[in-house]
Amino acid sequence: MSQPDVSEAPAFTRDAPPSGRPETVSPLVRRLVCPNPGPFTHSGTCTYIVGRGRVAVIDPGPDSSAHAEALRAALDGETVAAILVTHTHRDHSPGARGLQAATGAPILGCGPHRAARALQSGEQNRLDAAGDRDHRPDREMREGDSVDGPGWTLTALETPGHTMNHLAFTLPEDQALFSGDHVMGWSTSIVAPPDGAMGPYMASLDRLKGRPETVYWPGHGGPVRDPQRFVRALAHHRRAREAAILDRLSAGERTIPALVAAIYRGLDPALTGAAALSVYAHLEDLVARGRAITDGEPALEGEYRPA
Repeated sequence: MSQPDVSEAPAFTRDAPPSGRPETVSPLVRRLVCPNPGPFTHSGTCTYIVGRGRVAVIDPGPDSSAHAEALRAALDGETVAAILVTHTHRDHSPGARGLQAATGAPILGCGPHRAARALQSGEQNRLDAAGDRDHRPDREMREGDSVDGPGWTLTALETPGHTMNHLAFTLPEDQALFSGDHVMGWSTSIVAPPDGAMGPYMASLDRLKGRPETVYWPGHGGPVRDPQRFVRALAHHRRAREAAILDRLSAGERTIPALVAAIYRGLDPALTGAAALSVYAHLEDLVARGRAITDGEPALEGEYRPA
């Protein structure tokens, strides 16, 4: 199997937006970063305020009193017309309920948290605590549904994979896309079964190809300024990871820990679990496509062989 073309690797940027104060990032968009830094959140969750006067708020973040106070201060004198949520991870959606209590605005966007598949017998969801199972929007937005205000329109684009209810939102007046955790400029998005699934994630990446947006505003980190090139490179990166897994299976590796050790050289030990879940997601997809074999259903502790 040929080596992947490293020229197509994503050009990740590690710029960390500062937290705690609103920044105007375009005439229509302000960003406020929650002070919840970490290995999966970078410098924190990005909350976006769209418009002036009568506004929409995208991803109010976790249940954080400090972030809620900073957000209310940033919105002083304005009317919140809608609160939009991209997906139900606890670093993105719980703050919507507090903001609704403070403003009376409706919660729109993704539906309740749901998994890609049911748990298998004896299986534990390693990221169970990450899911916000209390999220209940006033209106669930589906593909093409819109909300608007003075000078702005936000339209839902279904992008399942990171979570199965994940949405992105387009802002055509700015040629912008709020990409949530589907596409981020600082890192790849974790795709972890059973909540996430690699097949839908890759299909969602493909859906972005050829779209007109010229900038993506992600859920963490700075903007993606050349999104079409970046999305192609990101898809290539995932395919290269899949090719590496198949190579290592052909070389005799059989378990996910062995594959992680062989493929992720120099990995921060704190990210080993996330890497294992990513490999697991690839293996589930490879088994479903007949490219790999395992006894019974794919499992995190299972053994795998090339087809």
